[in-house]
Amino acid sequence: MRKVACLAVFMALMMLVPVQAGENVSIQQSQPQDDNRQPSEENKTLYMFWNDSNTNAWSHFQKVDNSSLEVYSEEVENGLIDIDLRFGMEPTLAKRLYMDPDGLFRGSFNIYVEGDWTNDNEQNTACGQNDCEELNITLYAGPNVIGEHHETGLVVGDNTVTFNLVIEEETIIDWNGDQFNPEVRVKMKLRGNRQTTNFGFTQQGEPAKFEMSMGEQSYVELPVDDASWEEAFQEGGDIDGSGSSEDTPGFTLVVASAAIAMAAFVNARRDEE
Repeated sequence: MRKVACLAVFMALMMLVPVQAGENVSIQQSQPQDDNRQPSEENKTLYMFWNDSNTNAWSHFQKVDNSSLEVYSEEVENGLIDIDLRFGMEPTLAKRLYMDPDGLFRGSFNIYVEGDWTNDNEQNTACGQNDCEELNITLYAGPNVIGEHHETGLVVGDNTVTFNLVIEEETIIDWNGDQFNPEVRVKMKLRGNRQTTNFGFTQQGEPAKFEMSMGEQSYVELPVDDASWEEAFQEGGDIDGSGSSEDTPGFTLVVASAAIAMAAFVNARRDEE
């Protein structure tokens, strides 16, 4: 009977070995490889990029992207410029981020404008009542609106547009992977009304122009809680590092194996007695 008990204990220990190995594999698979374009504890700033070769706007957490142009630019002598840029994160978010509920999303964008962008009834300006739109910058996490900034203080020429987005009670603060991929949308409508008269010898009105600098000149800082980088949180635990036993892969199987081994040992001991 003593041999039977030893055999039962040995079989239970053998059951534990693949469980531990499987847990390590699952952790390695769940953790994304290091990519400077992904957020990190040292870099929580989302930068904007643009390339007109494929009409693509994108963003990520690396300051420099050699495939991006330095400036997005569009201009017209007489007519409408309709800006609608969506800077979705590429590659998509591969980590889980938790925003500090007391933090702020801080944005800074370098914008150059000419022309008219304010709706009014003045005959000397290009915009009427409903055909222009002031600058709007909106931050998304997946389909969820995190906050919007409406800029009313632009002047002709260079502008540094800075803003803070407050975290409200309904604001999503747990961004779990690609389902909450960050995106910044920039919208504006400008008009130019330059006209040539007297057989080309004179000009009246002003042209319209919109430029936006890329990279370090246009970005949004995210108030990511430092606890987001803890392994337990990345694996599905709470922000304080706690979690139930079900969150640990193989935990139930380990407990069951130990119980089986103990039962086999006790029964073998009783039979021997």
